[in-house]
Amino acid sequence: MNIILSPPFAFAIFFIIVFLGYVFIQRHAAKGEDHADKYLPYSGGQGIPPMEVRLSYETFFRLGLLFGIAHVAVLVLATLPMNWASHRLGLLYLFGVSISAMVLAGGKRK
Repeated sequence: MNIILSPPFAFAIFFIIVFLGYVFIQRHAAKGEDHADKYLPYSGGQGIPPMEVRLSYETFFRLGLLFGIAHVAVLVLATLPMNWASHRLGLLYLFGVSISAMVLAGGKRK
């Protein structure tokens, strides 16, 4: 019984089940011709013309860093113990994260 519950064996069983399900669905799915708009981004049914907006590398970096800070902040705050000293520490941490987010989201000042 222990061999069935081992992670490699359980993964193999799960992989086989998913693969068989994929093959079954692929064989019984409706076949049709490819539509021209199949690979366009979702636009709610409207034909939106493409926009010529190019973000710089710095913009991508700032946005990625902003999301990274936000996710780490949520993880840290979610793992704090539930006592009053931790609440004060959490508020202080949240204040620091808020300042970091404002600086990152603010962009360049000219």
